Amino acid sequence: MAGLAVVATLALAALAAPWLAPADPYRGALTRSLQPPSFASLFGTDAQGRDVLSRVLFGARLSLAVGLGSQVVALTAGLGLGLIAGYYGRWVDALLMRVADVTLAFPSLLLLIAVAAAVKPSLPVICVVIGLVGWAGMARLVRGQVLVVRALDYVQAGRALGVSDTRLVTRHILPNVLAPVIVAATLGGGGAIMAEAALSFVGLGAQPPAPSWGAMVAEGRDLLRVAPWVSLFPGLAIGVAVLGLNLVGDGLRDALDVRA
Repeated sequence: MAGLAVVATLALAALAAPWLAPADPYRGALTRSLQPPSFASLFGTDAQGRDVLSRVLFGARLSLAVGLGSQVVALTAGLGLGLIAGYYGRWVDALLMRVADVTLAFPSLLLLIAVAAAVKPSLPVICVVIGLVGWAGMARLVRGQVLVVRALDYVQAGRALGVSDTRLVTRHILPNVLAPVIVAATLGGGGAIMAEAALSFVGLGAQPPAPSWGAMVAEGRDLLRVAPWVSLFPGLAIGVAVLGLNLVGDGLRDALDVRA
């Protein structure tokens, strides 16, 4: 519940950013450059005089959108391929799992950087890239669950009665493998936010002047001694968002565990 409260608060803040932001997140003034936190600017200003609080609020939109969009991509690809591999087995299973093994063999961050560097950075591209990098783990999880459910009596009875493969998979197997998938997708959302922040930090994510948390941390890394607030507040926002999603995932895992 604590994690859900954190995530809900961030989501509401992101939706209400145009009304909550005290200033234009894209417009600054050199006369206000690197002002420390004060009543006039709660989070201070960056090197270009832009309000850090406003940029953090608008950055929540981008980060949460990437977390949701990338998990939709990973869930769609991983769920579909995992169901096919687990249900049909044999060479289909072997082929798909070897492709998954190759994907998992690469360090995820390096693979993300390599793919992102090959295409023009944009929000949809970032979602697709992060989602495609994360499909393999999701597919292996789904495949393992399907192997267990496929051997149960009601599935064997359905086959004996001549129920089609499509109906068996969509009506009887899929609903019984969703619980761990939902948990994995929730936990993966935090990882996706971290991945987007890492890409933006190295210049391969959201492009300036978009208020990305990772890019904001990168902008302030050379100012840590004189203006630590430039990196501190977006860094805290990343930590709070990831912590909230992880708490939600842990809570869902406990709530959906049939053995509890």
